[in-house]
Amino acid sequence: MKKQLNIGIIGYKFMGRAHSNAWLKAPLFFDIPANPVLKVACGRQLESVSDFAQKWGWEETETDWRQLIERPDIDVIDIALPQNLHYEIALAAAKAGKHIFCEKPLSMSSRQAEEMLKVCEDNKVVHYLNHNYRRVPAVAHAKKMIEDGKIGRIFHWRCCYQQDWIVDPEFPLTWQLKKEVAQAGPQWDLNSHAVDLAHFLVGDISTVSCLTSNFITERPIANENSSGNLSAEALGSEKGEVTVEDAALMMVRFKNGAVGSFEATRFATGRKNRLSFEIYGSKGSLVFDMEKMNELQYFSLADPEGDQGFRTILVTESGHPYVGNWWPAGHIIGYEHAFVHAVVDFVKAVEEKTPISPDFSDGLKIMQVLEAGLKSSKSGQQILL
Repeated sequence: MKKQLNIGIIGYKFMGRAHSNAWLKAPLFFDIPANPVLKVACGRQLESVSDFAQKWGWEETETDWRQLIERPDIDVIDIALPQNLHYEIALAAAKAGKHIFCEKPLSMSSRQAEEMLKVCEDNKVVHYLNHNYRRVPAVAHAKKMIEDGKIGRIFHWRCCYQQDWIVDPEFPLTWQLKKEVAQAGPQWDLNSHAVDLAHFLVGDISTVSCLTSNFITERPIANENSSGNLSAEALGSEKGEVTVEDAALMMVRFKNGAVGSFEATRFATGRKNRLSFEIYGSKGSLVFDMEKMNELQYFSLADPEGDQGFRTILVTESGHPYVGNWWPAGHIIGYEHAFVHAVVDFVKAVEEKTPISPDFSDGLKIMQVLEAGLKSSKSGQQILL
């Protein structure tokens, strides 16, 4: 029988569900060196976490994360919580010798990220930061094409992460709109994904210029007990201040000489969760849109002049990254599959003692870029990293 890897998850809402599904599905579709066991689900509200545990198959429940971390039978701590709670939990987990599977953004600051990385390295635990879009097969295939020289030297990176769930001025003041919990708005939540993809596909960033904007400065106080996945109800007519930005635009220069732009907003009316990027190089170009996540657009200067044009690669062939473990060619996969791919690679890293990325060192670099953006937006100056 395979070794068992006992998982303790902290958090049971949107990401708790996504992570639970991944732990369940990974050993069913992939041959991994250990079987994840959904051992303990942890949350502050006993009734809610008990309902969650029963639905997803977690064996036990806990309301004190410190008690969970102290359990000797727990191998992995899965942090599926807002970013203001990552720091303290990750430090405690690492000091207890637990491997860490952590949701993004990593932390509230680069200072926190630096300490989290050091403690994990000192205690020799695997630390994974779940920027799951790296493990979308089309994105992973784009990485391979870049490494194979298909588009040559990269000149331009253009990325947009667009949502619209707070366009209504009566949408309540949820935790994502409060600096003390979220640290920032789409610059933190959305651009953390975008910067990770830029680091992954293009390279490290050397300079940042940024502007941010607020469109609605006050909102109805939210009933936190009724808040769901990007949804909420107001407590009444009382309003509170929005303390994060509504949109962020960054221009960057990469260390390899490429230049890039980032747009992150929750006011792109009609866009529900659109993450797109364009990469232009000396030999060709690549375009990706998360709303068409199984497709990758490719232009090649190697094609005959009269036949040149963007072609669509349907990334569902058995030879494409991760895809061969799912369905026959042409049978598309969805958002949740990237989480499964992350669990597969994480379990291999734990059991085979191999590296996994992005880890907390990648998270630290992302925090430094995001902080530089916020600093630039206040000063109006370009920031060197």
